[in-house]
Amino acid sequence: MAFTFHKYHGLGNDYLVFDESKNSKKITIDEIKKVCNRNFGFGSDGILVGPITKGDKISMKIYNPDGTEAEKSGNGVRIFAKYLKDNGYIKDNEFMLNTLGGDVYVRFNNKRGTNMTVSMGKLSFDREEIGCINTPQETVDIPMVFNNKEYKATCVTLGNPHCIIPLEEINKELACEIGKHSVEAEYFPNKINTQIIKVVDRHNINIEIYERGAGYTLASGSSSCAAAGAAYKLGLVENEVNVHMPGGTLEIKIDEDWNVFMTGSVQYIGEMVLFDGFFVDDLEEE
Repeated sequence: MAFTFHKYHGLGNDYLVFDESKNSKKITIDEIKKVCNRNFGFGSDGILVGPITKGDKISMKIYNPDGTEAEKSGNGVRIFAKYLKDNGYIKDNEFMLNTLGGDVYVRFNNKRGTNMTVSMGKLSFDREEIGCINTPQETVDIPMVFNNKEYKATCVTLGNPHCIIPLEEINKELACEIGKHSVEAEYFPNKINTQIIKVVDRHNINIEIYERGAGYTLASGSSSCAAAGAAYKLGLVENEVNVHMPGGTLEIKIDEDWNVFMTGSVQYIGEMVLFDGFFVDDLEEE
C-alpha cells in the first residue's frame, strides 16, 4: 500500500508527518532514509511519527534523515502541533506534547495555528546531563579543539545536546567545516548539534547550524534555544533574544530558572502520496 505524508516547514526546516493511524503499516528506518533523500525521495530534514496516544498523553517520535531518533526538535514540535490541530486531534489552544527529550507545553497564538509558543524545557550546562567527557563539570566558555583548531565553546542541553561557538563572523561554509568535526568529536560520545553564533546586540544574534543526523539546516528551534541560552549565560545578551537564521527568526525567552520558551511560525505545504513500488529494488523484479 502507498504511504501518505503531510509536509510542513518551520522557517525552511522541513519535516514530513507520518500518521501511523492513517497508513496501513509502520515505516522502517531504511524507508525513512529513502523518503528523506532530496534527490531520490520526497526530501526533508526528518520525519515526525505519531500521534502516539496513551491515556491523555500525546507523543511523537522524531527521526533524522539518517534514520537516527532525535530527542527533541523545536521546529518539529511546532510542525507536529500544527498537524494535530489541522486534523482535529487537538481542540484546545494549549496542550502538552511528549517527546523523547521530555514534555513540552504548546500554546497556539492564532486561530489557524500558524504561530505558537512552546516551552522547550530547562537549560543545563552540566557535563553529565549533556553527555560530555573530558570537560569541566560546567561546560561554559571552555577550550575545545575541532579539526586541529581551538575554539571557546559552551555546551548545553534542553533534552538534546548542543555545542555553541561565538565568533566575529559566521557563514554556512564555516558551520559545515566545524560541524563535520564537532559532531564526531571525542568530547561527545552521543554526537552533538553545533551552532556558530554572532552577537548583533543585546537582543539579537545570528546563528548557523549543523545538526547531528541531518547536517546543515536553514533553521532549528532547539538550536535557537540553546544558542540564546549560551549567549545569555556568557553575559552577551539579555534573557529575551531574537535568533536570526537563514530560514527566518525565532523569539526566545529564558526565565530566572533557565526554562526556555520559543515563539515562531509554521506553514503547511501539502499532502504527499508515495508510489506503491517506491521501496521495491529494481533488481528484485528482474
